[in-house]
Amino acid sequence: MSNQMYPIFEPFNSDYLPVSTTHHLYFEEVGHPFGLPVLFLHGGPGGGITTHCRRFFDPTFYRAILFDQRGS
Repeated sequence: MSNQMYPIFEPFNSDYLPVSTTHHLYFEEVGHPFGLPVLFLHGGPGGGITTHCRRFFDPTFYRAILFDQRGS
């Protein structure tokens, strides 16, 4: 297993997914739009996703979907 981190890159898509009348999940998709999909969940309330989280995934191979429940 490699300890390589990939360069910071911007999402190709991001939005809010309504899960109730008052709660929304922020998500962003990074990497290759047709790459192997992988779902990234942060550690829980008080955690969150940052640009650093994108660096775990090879952007030429993966389509990473990162979720973040804002305000929890």
